[in-house]
Amino acid sequence: MSDSQNGLIIVEGPIGVGKSSLAKRLAESLQCDFVREAAEENPFLDHFYKNSTESALPVQLFFLTQRVRQWERLQQQDLFSQRVVSDFMMEKDRLFAGLTLSDDEFQLYDRIYQAFSVPASTPDLVIYLQAPVETLKQRVRKRGLPAEKYIQDSYLEGLSEAYARFFHHYDSSPLLIVNASDFNPIENEADYQELYKRILTIRSGRHYFNPLPTA
Repeated sequence: MSDSQNGLIIVEGPIGVGKSSLAKRLAESLQCDFVREAAEENPFLDHFYKNSTESALPVQLFFLTQRVRQWERLQQQDLFSQRVVSDFMMEKDRLFAGLTLSDDEFQLYDRIYQAFSVPASTPDLVIYLQAPVETLKQRVRKRGLPAEKYIQDSYLEGLSEAYARFFHHYDSSPLLIVNASDFNPIENEADYQELYKRILTIRSGRHYFNPLPTA
């Protein structure tokens, strides 16, 4: 990661892996702005988890407009000239759309996506958290958000596979892939400090962080 006090750091990963909590903690450590994806503001999300075939398109279009507004606001305020930590990247929108939409819906979504001229921003570092689906399920249950109790195992499995495929080919910025299956930088201070030290060493390229399970 750059020694300068500017740039964009993104924490990404499937639902339940802990990306938002880590991004917030990292922003506190770096004393910088935190840009959070406000999923709870999506009025279609609850129904989507109950019946994804009926609500996939409105869910995705709401997220698309929300994310575009957040990114445009950051660019207008020139916050990218400072250091910023975010818990989402714009590319995830198409990742989710490809997973949840039918072919006809995706064609409509894609026309809207192109019409938006979605702003791009190359991060100084992307931190990709991955964990087995069983771990994701446990963490989703533990945080107990009402809408998420309807999430199907098959959805988490498809989402995890989509993230894995995406980051297998990702080379747009430095990337740190973190095995978070037996590693909890949110609830374990030693785990966090170990990861934080590693983050500060990243300058370029692809890196893997596969710590031993916490005793």
